[in-house]
Amino acid sequence: MNVAFLGAYVSSIANMLYAAGPSQDSGAPKDHKLLIGWASKDITPAKPVALAGQFHVRVSKYVNDPITATALAIEAGNDQAIMVSCDLVAIRSGIQDKLRKLVEPRLPGFDIKKLFLNATHTHTGPVTVEGNYPEQGPEVMTPTEYVDFFLDRLCDLVVEAWENRKPGGISWALGHAVVGHNRRAVYLDGSAKMYGSTNRDDFACIEGYEDHSLNMLFFWNQEKEFTGIVINIACPSQVTEGEHYVSADFWHEVRKELRGRYTQDLFILPQCAAAGDQSPHFLLSGRAEENMRKRKGVSEREEIAIKIADAVDYTFSSAESDIQTDIAFKHVVEDVGLPVRKVTEEELDRANAEYDRLTKKPDKGSSDLSHLRRNKGVIDRYKQQEKEPFYQIELHVIRIGDIAIATNSFELFLDYGMRIKARSKALQTFTVQLACSSSGYLPTAKAVAGGGYGEEAVSNRVGPEGGQVLVDRTVDLISETWGSE
Repeated sequence: MNVAFLGAYVSSIANMLYAAGPSQDSGAPKDHKLLIGWASKDITPAKPVALAGQFHVRVSKYVNDPITATALAIEAGNDQAIMVSCDLVAIRSGIQDKLRKLVEPRLPGFDIKKLFLNATHTHTGPVTVEGNYPEQGPEVMTPTEYVDFFLDRLCDLVVEAWENRKPGGISWALGHAVVGHNRRAVYLDGSAKMYGSTNRDDFACIEGYEDHSLNMLFFWNQEKEFTGIVINIACPSQVTEGEHYVSADFWHEVRKELRGRYTQDLFILPQCAAAGDQSPHFLLSGRAEENMRKRKGVSEREEIAIKIADAVDYTFSSAESDIQTDIAFKHVVEDVGLPVRKVTEEELDRANAEYDRLTKKPDKGSSDLSHLRRNKGVIDRYKQQEKEPFYQIELHVIRIGDIAIATNSFELFLDYGMRIKARSKALQTFTVQLACSSSGYLPTAKAVAGGGYGEEAVSNRVGPEGGQVLVDRTVDLISETWGSE
């Protein structure tokens, strides 16, 4: 063989190897092939429970429909995530930490910090924290008993999802469904009220924006069969929020509708986007909407399910035609300190006065006890706010191809979610509120100026200043997962 040719040949091979980078054996990153695992468990209590979501106690009389927890495990490259959606009003402080501690020995090789929970905000799920309401009779499951049952189910659920990981594909789509509505009415004097009347002579406007976008992640097995979907929508599940039965609210109908249209084995993981000032209730056109439902023969929950399923149908073919199996995947977890909303002297005086009034009340109902606890919280915060000027939350940002998922622990007013979406590098950004823990409402400056439920100090630990810090840090973390792209 010609020596010059041989030298050129060896040189070209060397250049190819150098361009390809180091081998797997040298510690190089793995490829981005997706491993996907699903699992779902019924988390319905077997006994009556106190139901979360109102100031007064409600004890369940029966189960209207099952409440569910659904887990999605993803592994690609050197990163991983397990997301768990729960039909609860919130993920109360401490529950996620307990789950991580319990499940860690059963998940070798998994970074336990990359497991997180989120709630759908159904108001007909069990109470999961002691002390919110008076103790009930022995026939009623206590919050502690329910949490023990819940954690036992979730341990098995998480392990099952992780062990179910198999190669698969993912695609994403954007649709629309009119489900969430701003629930704060504003009047001519500038005041605002949650669920305020709109037929008053001094009604001015609805306070804020509504986001009817529906973000979706479709998941597929190796045979390109549809196996599961993440649905992210800016609306809590609280159509039937004051009832005395256990229910997943409209997500039950969504599951029925989608499984009826596709497959009974379909996994559905709901996420509530930033929606602290949103609900499925109508402040405008409510009577006309009800009239139309009666004429169509559907309930409000069924109509929401049809709207969501129609949005899935409309985007399905485009999602099916663009399945990705080799994607960028990164999961960042960070503890973020947000400046607390400081209790003013005026707010302290109101809290003290209300606390004293309720303390002296001879016959206290469950609602009185709830308000006692809330006002005592304001008084305690005033004493600590100079010593503890920051409120800590756990924040998750996940990049999945062109998609970003960003969590927070608040009932986050919609405008903050829109700020994150508008500035995000991602093609689509899924904000997920009520994740990891429970931190109350986070209102906008506009809401604070208007007053009303959801904006007062008793309802929030963090105010507009902290809300903007949350937005900025979330956007920065999303940008970091994209790097220089």
